[in-house]
Amino acid sequence: MTRRQRTIAISVSATAAAIALAIGLVVALTGSSAPAPPASSPARLLSPFTGEPVAELGPVLAMKIDNVKEARPPTGLRSADIIYAIPVEGGLSRLMAVFSSRVPPVIGPVRSAREDDLELLRQFGRPAFGYSGATPHLLPFIHRARIVDLYAGIASGYFREPGRAAPHNLYARSAPLLAEARGASKAGDIGFRFGPLPAGGRAVTSYSVSYPAASFTFRWSAPGKRWLVWMDGKPSTAVEGGQLGGSTVIIQYTEVKTSRFLEYGSRPPYAVSTGSGQAVVLRDGRAFDVHWSRPSADGGTTFTLGSGQRMTFAPGQVWVVLASSPKPATHG
Repeated sequence: MTRRQRTIAISVSATAAAIALAIGLVVALTGSSAPAPPASSPARLLSPFTGEPVAELGPVLAMKIDNVKEARPPTGLRSADIIYAIPVEGGLSRLMAVFSSRVPPVIGPVRSAREDDLELLRQFGRPAFGYSGATPHLLPFIHRARIVDLYAGIASGYFREPGRAAPHNLYARSAPLLAEARGASKAGDIGFRFGPLPAGGRAVTSYSVSYPAASFTFRWSAPGKRWLVWMDGKPSTAVEGGQLGGSTVIIQYTEVKTSRFLEYGSRPPYAVSTGSGQAVVLRDGRAFDVHWSRPSADGGTTFTLGSGQRMTFAPGQVWVVLASSPKPATHG
């Protein structure tokens, strides 16, 4: 070996030794012979009720809300995840507002429960349920139901608003109610699916559905990306400002029979929320004819397109109107 070859060999050996020493130090300090792969960012937690990001899944609080002319405008409903419209006696409607992602400080006006509320509530596990009362024969059934019972006669947090006439002036402060609802179920899957706009459907600007003495019209607002609500021909405003409306609206056609419990001397409607039937889903300025199915009261409701695919909703507040079949509706 020439002097030049020996010099190159020594240089290469020294370089290799330096690299080996550096690797040895890395192993000693980190316990690994290779850099750790970058940690993947955690998946966003989405509400099963709205499809929107939430920090955590909160307890379910359902409140029965008065909805006659004297009770409007309501308080706190813009924060609800889901709003159900349900027929009651006299051809009128009441609302059930379901909160979990956000709970406003005050909710109301609060009114009494009906028998069909119990069937709706079972899909939520053991929700907290706030209501002003019920007919004496029904009240024991509510107390025995699988709920956290926030009846105004036993729970704290309710108050009368002196600026409104009774019985449309009962309101609830959510903090005391939630303090008594520590055993309530957290938000879980009730069958809703959120995602991109499906193919198909038809473009509509409004859709209306009526009860014998009440009407709902949902008008698409492209700037707000919501279906704004009109009730009995007038815009439905909120005490906290703005107009009520949802990103997705479901007109769920079902059997409306009569309750076994008398209310003001007659049997009120009972909107069946189990079984199956037809529905119209409104989202992104389009209407989709779908099939709904809820085989058991303990499970949620699936909404399926004619293709067999699940109907996807737009993220945000969801309205569900339980209406009598056949469709008493207009659209345009």
